[in-house]
Amino acid sequence: MVPDTVVPFVPPTQFSPRVFSGVQPTGNLHIGNYLGAIKRFVPLQDSFECIYCVVDLHAITVWQNPNELKHNIHEVTAAYLASGIDPKRSIVFNQSQVSAHAELAWIFNCVARLGWLNRMTQFKEKAGKTQENASVGLYAYPALMAADILAYRATHVPVGEDQKQHLELARDIAQKFNTDFADRIAELDLGDSFFPLPDPLIQGPAPRVMSLRDGSKKMSKSDISDYSRVNLTDDADTIATKIRKAKTDPDNLPSEAAGLNGRLEALNLVTLFAALEETNIDAVLSTFGGGTFSVFKAALVDVAVAKLAPIGTEMNRLMAAPDYIQDVLRDGSMRARVIADETLNHVKDILGFVRG
Repeated sequence: MVPDTVVPFVPPTQFSPRVFSGVQPTGNLHIGNYLGAIKRFVPLQDSFECIYCVVDLHAITVWQNPNELKHNIHEVTAAYLASGIDPKRSIVFNQSQVSAHAELAWIFNCVARLGWLNRMTQFKEKAGKTQENASVGLYAYPALMAADILAYRATHVPVGEDQKQHLELARDIAQKFNTDFADRIAELDLGDSFFPLPDPLIQGPAPRVMSLRDGSKKMSKSDISDYSRVNLTDDADTIATKIRKAKTDPDNLPSEAAGLNGRLEALNLVTLFAALEETNIDAVLSTFGGGTFSVFKAALVDVAVAKLAPIGTEMNRLMAAPDYIQDVLRDGSMRARVIADETLNHVKDILGFVRG
């Protein structure tokens, strides 16, 4: 039976601003994940209704150890909370607890065109030369990402450079659905269009954080050396040690940004300092230009410990309280389900499915 209490549909033109974003639970969150995504989510709570997801369905596009996956879901949730995302102001949940994501993804698989997915460059990068052995999920996951966003009729999505193409696909899917079923949408009195076309939320360029051991490589959880990255769960002493041991070069810091050309490790550390202090490279060099790395690293240690150590402490405290994290995810999934199920029910009506 269709529930009596259905949230009234609001046409897209009347939507209040709503943000959707997510982080994959693939383990060993590091400072690059924080500066590039999680830190940037926090201030959006002041201007938008925010929905932040732990995208575990995306994670399994490549094989995951089941025990580690559960731990990693909790770790991302802890990182959200420790960084300042309020689970009462925002919705925090894990994707697999809301079945509308998977159902809507299949519908979007039938809306999206094969040629659209063939143009997705990230699949080619991730699958490499072994595309025949890649999972169908890895190939089709942009349609799931579209479902993630459009299940909540989100109006804005904070994206980095590597996700812009996927957001464009989500807009294409929304537009094609609206066009293909325009008459049915009008017949059901669901507005001029059912899905809004979500806009990218540009918050300025995200810092590109590189390995502390090799400035030519992006900081990665998969690097063999733990000294290549600052993990979000690292304590103050560990953060300090890793920064002091970070690779540099023998020259002093330049006074202008142009002097960092070709000096990858120096550029990385200056970029890191600027991102943590929420300033720019020129401002950092105006203070430390001409000085030695020993002086600069000491200052970077102070900044990094002040900004990151409290997050690590809080994450570790939360990870030691799994029942609380489960409560946050359970509450968030219930709130998310109300929105996503309403969307999915309308989609089923538009398509002509029988609901009972």
